[in-house]
Amino acid sequence: MAREKRGRQLTGYVPDHVVFDLETTGLNPLEDQIIEISAVKVEKGEVCGTFSTLVDPGRPIPRAASKVNGITDEMVAGAPTMEKAMEQFLAFIGPAVLVGHNIHCFDMKFLYQAICAGMGKALPNDYIDTLPMARACLPRLRRHRLTDLAAHFYISTEGAHRALNDCMMNEKCYAEMGKQMAEVSAEAGAAAPPAVPATVGSVRSGKSAGQCPRCGKELVRRNGRYGPFLGCGSFPSCRYTQAL
Repeated sequence: MAREKRGRQLTGYVPDHVVFDLETTGLNPLEDQIIEISAVKVEKGEVCGTFSTLVDPGRPIPRAASKVNGITDEMVAGAPTMEKAMEQFLAFIGPAVLVGHNIHCFDMKFLYQAICAGMGKALPNDYIDTLPMARACLPRLRRHRLTDLAAHFYISTEGAHRALNDCMMNEKCYAEMGKQMAEVSAEAGAAAPPAVPATVGSVRSGKSAGQCPRCGKELVRRNGRYGPFLGCGSFPSCRYTQAL
């Protein structure tokens, strides 16, 4: 039942949202555990609240994980249990759209495992993954890690790989990409597009999917290294792309 109430993946910028980030004991949501969860609440484009807690995983933290995030067994001793931490997190986020970097393939799976499978509760919040958004907005950037985006926008990366620091970094990068999208839309003579479902329904590869916001030519659905995307039909003269 809880699985059926999962939210949709959206694309675009929304002024009211919650940026979140997790630190975990490993990469497998079925075997590893969350050891830190942080979030930044944003309303009308302004940060209005933060949430952060360590989580006691009930097992030793692998040394490899501690080397990445700096979180040790001593630090999580006495921290809230997974269930308690998730209850606090759910109360903080409410119905807000969730935002994070690479969350579609990583963080959301850990949340679904902890909340839906572990607690039998629904997580119906829609979410926006800033990784495909970055690939669409910054196609010439060689890599699209969060630290790469921060460097591109001249945002400090100090404290990276701790959840709350990453949230603040990601919020600033998301805001910058939102401004970029608004500028592109303004150049095309339209308002900034709202967040929309990440899928494009029945549009097939090679078929028209609307107009390019940069040059007005037709967008065409194509398949690339990271999956399907929309690209300008006048490529290579226009290199606009949009993640699906």
